Amino acid sequence: MLYLWIKAFHIVFIAAWFAGLFYLPRILVNLAEVPPDSVAERARLIGMAQRLLRFATVLAIPALGLGAWLWLGIGIGIGKGPGNGWLHAKLALVLLVIGYHHGCGVLLRKFVQGLPTHSPRWYRCFNEVSVLLFAAIVVLVVVKPF
Repeated sequence: MLYLWIKAFHIVFIAAWFAGLFYLPRILVNLAEVPPDSVAERARLIGMAQRLLRFATVLAIPALGLGAWLWLGIGIGIGKGPGNGWLHAKLALVLLVIGYHHGCGVLLRKFVQGLPTHSPRWYRCFNEVSVLLFAAIVVLVVVKPF
């Protein structure tokens, strides 16, 4: 029964974390499109992005902690033996998600510091990375293809 509670809350925190990762790069697109003379709009978007990054980070901690508990504490898919290759691929993608989350923070800091940033088109492409990572992880967990 404990397993089901941990799994349920892991899914809830993952979904909430990814909601932040889906929207934060969209705010970065908007920041990249703000005209230089629109100081108030830029400040508002930066504030929104900073709060969302903090919120997503807070959600990531229990998501990762509960995932580690399922993996190591309860022993779900320790990764030994045939048929557990999906777990190794999933864990690699989770590392990429953590890197993506960090990358969002780095990009936001560049906006805050007024450093040169990428084009709005680049941010639109960057925005899709979280969707691709999420879809790949869900497929690996549900289908367990290898």
